[in-house]
Amino acid sequence: MQRDRPTTDGAVFEARHISKAFAGVQALVDVSLTLRSGAVHALMGENGAGKSTLMRVLGGLLRADSGEILLGGRPILLRSPQDASRHGIAMIHQELLPVPDMTVAENILLGREPASRLVGWIDRRAMQREARRLLDLLEADLPLQWKMRRLSVAQMQTVEIAKTLGQDARVLIMDEPTAAISQREVDALFRVIATLRDRGVAIVYITHKMDEVFRIADTITVLRDGSHVGTCPAGEIDRQALIALMVGRSVDDAAVRPRACRGKVVLTVRGLSRAGAFQDVDFELRRGEVLGITGLMGAGRTELLSAVFGLVPADAGEICVAGQPVRIRRPADAMRHGIGMVTEDRQGFGLIHTMPVKHNMTLAALGGYCRGPFIRHAQETAAAEAGIAALGIKTAGARQAVGELSGGNQQKVVLARSLLADPSIVLLDEPTRGIDIGAKAEVHALIARLAEEGKAVVLVSSELPEALALSDRLLVMRQGTVAAELDPSHTTQEEVLRYAMPR
Repeated sequence: MQRDRPTTDGAVFEARHISKAFAGVQALVDVSLTLRSGAVHALMGENGAGKSTLMRVLGGLLRADSGEILLGGRPILLRSPQDASRHGIAMIHQELLPVPDMTVAENILLGREPASRLVGWIDRRAMQREARRLLDLLEADLPLQWKMRRLSVAQMQTVEIAKTLGQDARVLIMDEPTAAISQREVDALFRVIATLRDRGVAIVYITHKMDEVFRIADTITVLRDGSHVGTCPAGEIDRQALIALMVGRSVDDAAVRPRACRGKVVLTVRGLSRAGAFQDVDFELRRGEVLGITGLMGAGRTELLSAVFGLVPADAGEICVAGQPVRIRRPADAMRHGIGMVTEDRQGFGLIHTMPVKHNMTLAALGGYCRGPFIRHAQETAAAEAGIAALGIKTAGARQAVGELSGGNQQKVVLARSLLADPSIVLLDEPTRGIDIGAKAEVHALIARLAEEGKAVVLVSSELPEALALSDRLLVMRQGTVAAELDPSHTTQEEVLRYAMPR
């Protein structure tokens, strides 16, 4: 892999010598990137490597401290997303940006609403037709009239992708577009990418999923610690060499976790239902067990865990902890019964962005760091610093605002907070979403360690290799019901998908 700036022959879009610092922390150091028409350029690196910062500069969301951007060989100035859009640059953001009280159709056509013959009025029928066309490209059957706040993270991600596809861009930046969607939606997105490439669109693709990179990328650039490590054709580097460039060391793929010697039942769910989300779900969870739950987008996985934790309670059914029926109507009820949760929606439920890392991390167990009405700040800081070290969170310190961290490091803060209260039952909803391959291996090891320590773990994952490698049992959900219970050591991804597909 070459370690100098890539050649600019035939370039349609260039970033040259881009540098950017935040609060004294250098996020980008003299980074250059060249895009070509009709090619997919994968941008790889660990969390905190500078990928999203670079893309935010190219999308007009941030101003670089130094460097220049050229389109078609001519320098351009990007002072806002509107500037980027005028130059034909569109971006799918890693962190979702929905307008929650507007409909799916309104979000997809936001800023591009078709006008009716009456001046100042929107052609609602044309809006519905265009929104449906864009969703059909992704093979997504979402109700156009639903408000965005009703959607799951995966459904919001689909809307974000559809919105960007409608912008007819010359340069398309995709920052973790498949982080929240299941394999069927991924396959549909890749078919759209192939079509866009054939039309001459230059595509930047950021992901932590190695199989995706080698499936669609023409060129790969690696960043590490804010600096350009190298660029090469995708066909000239293998998986292990790419990982080593990203993390500076070799990292093994997730190994199959030794199956647990399961203990007594600690959580029982009987007939749990919520209208429009899931119906009549039964399962048991034992001490020292990892129970995997998988399925396609909209299968009801997240909604099920949200009900068990009290984020959105069930309408019917029973939850028992250690054999005793419990009433869980809010998260505080769940935590009193020793249940902790890592939500897939770290933005909506997981973090308070303006607060420091340490306050976000200790919120669930703050009582343990208080003397009467007063917080013992030294103990709180020590606990936060221990969590930072344990999960390898890249931060300037416990007092840095959590909103300034990369998406993957924010996810680690949510993980650390959930474990700080020492729950006996741990609900993990897509815990490796947006986490780089090195950190993902650490999270896999953490899940195995939790089971070995006797914790009972429910793992919701859209990544079938992850679910099969880590689970003792695997529930496959389909359209709100449990379609199958499988032994991960005696099944395949193909069998899981057969049960997951709608009928």
